[in-house]
Amino acid sequence: MGWLRRLVPKSLFVRLTVVLLAVLSLAQVGSAWIHYRERGHLLYYAAGLNAAERVAGIVRLLDSVDPADRHRVMEALSVPPLAIRLLDEPVPLPGRRNYGTQVELLHRFLHRYLGEERPVRVWAGPEEQWAPSRPPPRHRPAVPPRAMWEMHRAMHGPEPDASGAPQLVSFIVETQLGDGQWVLVESVLPRSLFAWPYRLLASLALLAASVFLVTVIAVRWLTRPLAELARAADELGRDMRRAPLPEKGPLEVQRAARAFNRMQARILRFLEDRFRILAAVSHDLKTPVTRLRLRAEMLDDESLRQKICRDLEEMNEMLQGALDFIRGIETQEGTREVDLGALLESLQDDAREAGHRMMLRVPRGLTVPARPLALKRCLDNLLTNAIVYGGGAEVWVEDLPGEVRVVVADRGPGIPEAELEHVFEPFYRLEGSRSRQTGGSGLGLSIARNIARAHGGELTLHNRPGGGLEAVLVLPKA
Repeated sequence: MGWLRRLVPKSLFVRLTVVLLAVLSLAQVGSAWIHYRERGHLLYYAAGLNAAERVAGIVRLLDSVDPADRHRVMEALSVPPLAIRLLDEPVPLPGRRNYGTQVELLHRFLHRYLGEERPVRVWAGPEEQWAPSRPPPRHRPAVPPRAMWEMHRAMHGPEPDASGAPQLVSFIVETQLGDGQWVLVESVLPRSLFAWPYRLLASLALLAASVFLVTVIAVRWLTRPLAELARAADELGRDMRRAPLPEKGPLEVQRAARAFNRMQARILRFLEDRFRILAAVSHDLKTPVTRLRLRAEMLDDESLRQKICRDLEEMNEMLQGALDFIRGIETQEGTREVDLGALLESLQDDAREAGHRMMLRVPRGLTVPARPLALKRCLDNLLTNAIVYGGGAEVWVEDLPGEVRVVVADRGPGIPEAELEHVFEPFYRLEGSRSRQTGGSGLGLSIARNIARAHGGELTLHNRPGGGLEAVLVLPKA
């Protein structure tokens, strides 16, 4: 069953389209089959009734005239595509019967018009099956094949065979007159009378194409609000202040858009309140920390004073990191196309001016949609980590289909595999980084990942095979 589930389309649009088209196709095929059967029944009935009336009329007329005048009457009635012959004995008909339904129908009609007691023999089939067993007609009028073909084409539109000649069907009726003489009536009919109704099939194909087009348009119209809702939900993760969804369309769509907009407004209010409280607390705590530092400077015990100042400095770094963390998430900066190469080159110049080593490989003219200051801060945090813990940074940029990868690598000690995700948690620091030489509040990577995800990208860490760490920043191109 797994392979069957893999065949099921993933898209709601494709699923609805397939289901509707399958149901409509089955209904159309069923109705076409019923229509074709009904058409065939009516066609056979009308053709049989017409032929039976003509043959019955000819037989009654020949029965009513003097036997000496029958040949003259027969010649007058033998008008193409009808041929009449008078026989002393019935001509053997081919053993193989074709068009059995039509034959039985005509047989019943002839018995109805001529009586059950009169012997009647009927055969229908391709003309070539009858011609070899038929004696040369003495009284069959010579009709040019071209003229007969034009007449049949005008009446029935038969199809030519591979050689271009019309495909004809012989319709043979043998019956006995009242004085014992036999009469044979042959009518050459176009095979298209019993062929597939191509015009009907063409109209059904046109109807099927119209149904397909209308179905695709209708399903697309119905599923478009869902696609817009999914796109809005995806954009909400990047920009909490995105424009609200338009509340229009069917009633259910309006309700869904209204609920989504209310949810967005509630989340935004909640985040703003949280950021405001955290920013206020972090800012207000800096005042008592400053007072404690001034008071610690007045202590006589040098060792105790240094320990207190060190703790206060660490607290101040944590407060500043918290403020930076909040500012990295809550920003009013707009998005625009940023030249990634120029941005990285400016960071490279800053690093070299500070005496740090940084190698850079980036394609020229590569741009990404981003908030410039936020992206610069994200890259600066990654470069600072590489310089502080690895002694230098190697940066290269890969231009891939649909995305850009920025790799910031170093040759430092790396990070244990189990800690590669934990280091993105706020205020989480490895034991090796808690010294005064490295310092840090444990928020740099958290801020960098939040900025990356706010741009619709991702930030991951990987240990390098030869030692060191790689920070891989993936940014979408659109």
